[in-house]
Amino acid sequence: MVYLRNSINKLSVLFILTLIVYAGYFIQFNYRALSLPEPELNPLELPLDDPLLPSVPRPLSPLEQKRLRIELDTLNQKAQEESNVGNDNLAFEIWYRELRLRRVLGRIEEVNALGRVGEVAWNKTRSEDVQIISQRIVKLQELSEQEDPLSPRFLVALANAYAKLHSLDNSIIVYQKVLDYARKNDSPFTEKEALQGLGRLYLAKFDYPNAAIVYEELLEIAQLEQNTYEEGLYLQALAEIYTAALQPNNSANIKQRLVDSYLASQNIELVPPLKIEIGQDYQSLDQPELASQNYQEAYALAWSLQQFGSAAKALTKLANLYTEYEQENYALQIYQRLIQVEQLSYNYYGLMKVYDKIGEIYLENEQYEPALFAFQEGLILARSLNHNQE
Repeated sequence: MVYLRNSINKLSVLFILTLIVYAGYFIQFNYRALSLPEPELNPLELPLDDPLLPSVPRPLSPLEQKRLRIELDTLNQKAQEESNVGNDNLAFEIWYRELRLRRVLGRIEEVNALGRVGEVAWNKTRSEDVQIISQRIVKLQELSEQEDPLSPRFLVALANAYAKLHSLDNSIIVYQKVLDYARKNDSPFTEKEALQGLGRLYLAKFDYPNAAIVYEELLEIAQLEQNTYEEGLYLQALAEIYTAALQPNNSANIKQRLVDSYLASQNIELVPPLKIEIGQDYQSLDQPELASQNYQEAYALAWSLQQFGSAAKALTKLANLYTEYEQENYALQIYQRLIQVEQLSYNYYGLMKVYDKIGEIYLENEQYEPALFAFQEGLILARSLNHNQE
């Protein structure tokens, strides 16, 4: 009986000690929980309470809106100044205040400001700020889609904001909506604006097939409008696209149209480099006759314009073409003409390379005496230029 009573007492003591230990842990846990810092609020979700706004929430009059815009522009300028001297945290604190206030002026102004500040955040690799601003843009898009159909002005602002934050896929989706709206409502200006935006984005993504489709459409619009300036711009873009996409046939055709455009607008000085590129396109297509024709035309025009650099480049391409097709005699004739061009332009390094090429051709044909003469001429030039003589 005594043994049983002692056992019960020991168990009671053990139970009480266990409760005390757990109570200590519980108190410590709650103390730690209470001492944890509160999570930081999203700076764009802070209450809209600012001395620049009326004390009682109400719509602003046109005059009040004008004054607010001036104040917000001043805030933006101040933030830029702080950022320029390295105070980025303070700068973004000011920018977030500006962004919170911009929403009072409407969604288009807010989205434009979000894109502007978001671009700064992206360039400064402030990933958290990029995420905060991106989330706000997405939220504005969702809110607007739940209400009335989106206006093209808001869509364009939205697309531009996404592009500045390098959210290219979202920007493309929005520009497609702008394009659909423009075509349904017969709005040529908006259609062109949407196509221009899509073209820039596809190029940024190196999506050459879609970029080509868009710029072909823009080219057609420019031709219908008889806008020769824009026609030239779109032809240039297409030439670059087809070159980058390794489509030499399309590239040559577009570049020839660009040549015709330059000749019509009397921008003849732009033609020789373009004719050289056309020659390269035909050479890659294994059409040596057309390649030779374009190189010769490039040389003749460059010579008449005293563009000795382009003239030399055209002759070099032409000589290489003849060498590639084992017409060394023609290549040697071209190189002799190239010597005159390089001498006139005082390009002694280029002249040295020409003599080296001539020497190689003679050497391959076992004509040692003229080969030796060419190499000696090249060596003299190399010494005068203090060039590698090996």
